[in-house]
Amino acid sequence: MGADSEAITLVEAITQALAHELARDPQVVVFGQDVGANGGVFRATDGLQQKFGAERVLDTPLAENMIAGIAVGMATQGLKPVAEFQFMGFIYPALDHILSHAARMRNRTRGRLCCPIVYRAPYGGGIHAPEHHSESTEAIFAQVPGLRVVVPSSPARAYGLLLAAIRDPDPVLFLEPKRIYRAAKQPVPDNGESLPLDSAFVLREGRDLTMIAWGASVKETLAAAEQLASDGIEAEVIDPATLKPLDIHTIIDSVEKTRRCVVVHEAARFAGLGAEIAAQIQEYAFDLLDAPVQRVTGFDTVMPYYQLEKAYLPGVDRVLAGARAALAYRESADRRKGGRE
Repeated sequence: MGADSEAITLVEAITQALAHELARDPQVVVFGQDVGANGGVFRATDGLQQKFGAERVLDTPLAENMIAGIAVGMATQGLKPVAEFQFMGFIYPALDHILSHAARMRNRTRGRLCCPIVYRAPYGGGIHAPEHHSESTEAIFAQVPGLRVVVPSSPARAYGLLLAAIRDPDPVLFLEPKRIYRAAKQPVPDNGESLPLDSAFVLREGRDLTMIAWGASVKETLAAAEQLASDGIEAEVIDPATLKPLDIHTIIDSVEKTRRCVVVHEAARFAGLGAEIAAQIQEYAFDLLDAPVQRVTGFDTVMPYYQLEKAYLPGVDRVLAGARAALAYRESADRRKGGRE
């Protein structure tokens, strides 16, 4: 990071990346609900229509199915659309176009057509909103062949990953954790340098425990790792960033070193991405584990409104409890074995 780079928030990094690509590539088009004149519900596109014009940054009706379908048409005809949905909870009318057309186009046409689309959506809880504004259903989309799912966890990663997503020849669902849109700032030079898709980021080196988290949950996971360090326990923290395809190699390399793993996400527990990660670790590294993979997640219910939202989201205390359960497993297993003997 350049010392003279301005410190910006995650949402400002999104704006910066969009502006960079609009200026660099005339085929890039940004559109969605209120993205033009109003600059988006979270102001992620603030000022872009004024700078690049209404033909490059377009307002659309409140019609998610239409937004997704228009993006497919644009992409197959040479444009690079960046389509915004106001909230992930409103994306479901668009599923047919995203799953049945955008994600399948390269296979369906045997490579004659592709869909360089970025579907953007603010996602996750933490803003005291009703349930349709607090969805974390990334696992639904990660199951779809042909679709990348990317979640940034910092301003710098938001900038670099969004550049990479726009430049990718295939569709990307880019989920922006709104709980940390303005939670922190860091210098992000507007140099046009992308970050690699499909590669996990090791945010903290450690030897005793692997902790995996993405999006807004990275903040609590790093805080928990700091607390563990005060007790002499060094946790390695990994941000997958691209949830599909998953960089399982970086995860397995870490588990080979630490022999214990905790996965943290705010999505519901059942069939969440934590289950897939745990399954792959079990398939590829079962003999390396000294304890079962622990999952620290949201609950199998709709995100509760306002007062109970904080209890739903995995906080530092719950992450620490999962870590300590993994660390104590061998000792407790030995005690159980001794009791049977």
